Amino acid sequence: MKTEIKDVTSIKKEISITVEAEELKVIYGGAAGAVAKNVTVPGFRKGVAPVSIVRTRYAEEIKGEVLRKVVPKGIDQAIAEHRLQTLGDPDVHFDDYDSMKVDGSVPLRFHVHVEVVPEIAEPEYKGLEVGRRVRPMIEGQVDDIIDERRKQFSSFVPVEGRPSKDGDTVIVDIVGTFADEGQEPVNANDVEITIGDPQIDKSFTENLTGLNADETKSFTVSYPEEFGSQALAGKTVTYTATVKSVGRAELPDLDDEWVKSLDEGLESVADLRKKISKDIEVMAVADADARVRNDIVGKLIEKNPIEVPTFFVKNQANNLLNRFVQDLAGRGMDPNNIEKEFLQMVYHQMMGQAENDVRGALLLQKVAEVEKVEVTEAEVSDEIMRLAEHYRVSPDEIRASLVREGGDEEIKNNLKTRKTIESIVGFAKISDEPWEDEGAVGSAAEADTDKPKKTAKKPKSSGDKSEEKSKKKEPSEKKTGPRKTAKKAKD
Repeated sequence: MKTEIKDVTSIKKEISITVEAEELKVIYGGAAGAVAKNVTVPGFRKGVAPVSIVRTRYAEEIKGEVLRKVVPKGIDQAIAEHRLQTLGDPDVHFDDYDSMKVDGSVPLRFHVHVEVVPEIAEPEYKGLEVGRRVRPMIEGQVDDIIDERRKQFSSFVPVEGRPSKDGDTVIVDIVGTFADEGQEPVNANDVEITIGDPQIDKSFTENLTGLNADETKSFTVSYPEEFGSQALAGKTVTYTATVKSVGRAELPDLDDEWVKSLDEGLESVADLRKKISKDIEVMAVADADARVRNDIVGKLIEKNPIEVPTFFVKNQANNLLNRFVQDLAGRGMDPNNIEKEFLQMVYHQMMGQAENDVRGALLLQKVAEVEKVEVTEAEVSDEIMRLAEHYRVSPDEIRASLVREGGDEEIKNNLKTRKTIESIVGFAKISDEPWEDEGAVGSAAEADTDKPKKTAKKPKSSGDKSEEKSKKKEPSEKKTGPRKTAKKAKD
């Protein structure tokens, strides 16, 4: 058996395989004999028909048997001979399958296309130029955060003798019936909805205004195609809401006694304001650093265009799609009710991001190799302690979780990627720039080490899966409080 290899691209190889006639003749004879033992030819007992008749009558079956023996062996031999690191399943081609002879009268020739792990040259990663922008504190930001904290400690005070009005909170049981048959109704009990809250769909606040306790009202909502919830987009739903109580949220007084009750070691409103201001500054710096890391990886990808294997890209797109579905499930949507066409559309949209993720992961892996970035056991232990503090569990619980998921290899990979990014940042030319609101940090090549971008088995990306599900919120991020419950009725 002879093999020849040709480069199609940097990651695609074409292997030509030739099985010599003598070798093929032996395999063909064995295949014909094996088929003859298992077939029945009219006029002969099973397994005793002349081989010549079997070869004529069961030519296709014999051909298939020969190819099942020859093709995998040829591919394995070629991969070993040329020392290829292949990805996915090989794509086998025959020039003319119908007229192809496998009886050993002539050599058998076929070729195979395979993807391989790319050999990446040392990338340009030193002296990358990025800007660093720190979000300034805006007027009223501290007051807004304090107001949100007070809302968290608000108490519900029922009102008597009047219907609901703007600013009231109504507690309702809701049943929603879809106009389309076959969809399960929406059921939500003890939903708190604040009349006039901009985060609540207007159809609810408008229809629940002017109602007393124990009153029931039905109303129909037709959601636009671009509605935020995919489960409701383009749907028409008739809701029946039963008001159980009408009241108002009573906030605690903003005084030193309330601040002391927070049990944060603060003694006064002034102390609380100082702490919140400091938290905002710390988070602004952390956000700026995350943006720098993100931009650094983006610059690395921009400076070093490389071809990436489709195998890795598809795996990463599947990872992204799974994360997307999990996010929908976390918002109360049953994944089984998501239309396949919609998921297919999302999958194709994610291919571009997935390709960038993989490209970044492969480049970072090469930089780590060049810079000889290593992770020690002590660093792994420190990371486990940090995760334990973050999740408020014991280190043993973190280790047990890692064992269930296959060990601490992922933590090592995440730490290695994090250290690699910091190494590139250390070589970068970073200039302070005025703040521009560019939206949330995040991209296909995200370098924020608290956000994973896991790809396939070979490349590991710049993220840390271990903290993906438990983020600490910015001091400026508003808590949903009772609104979170109300959204169940909307979504």
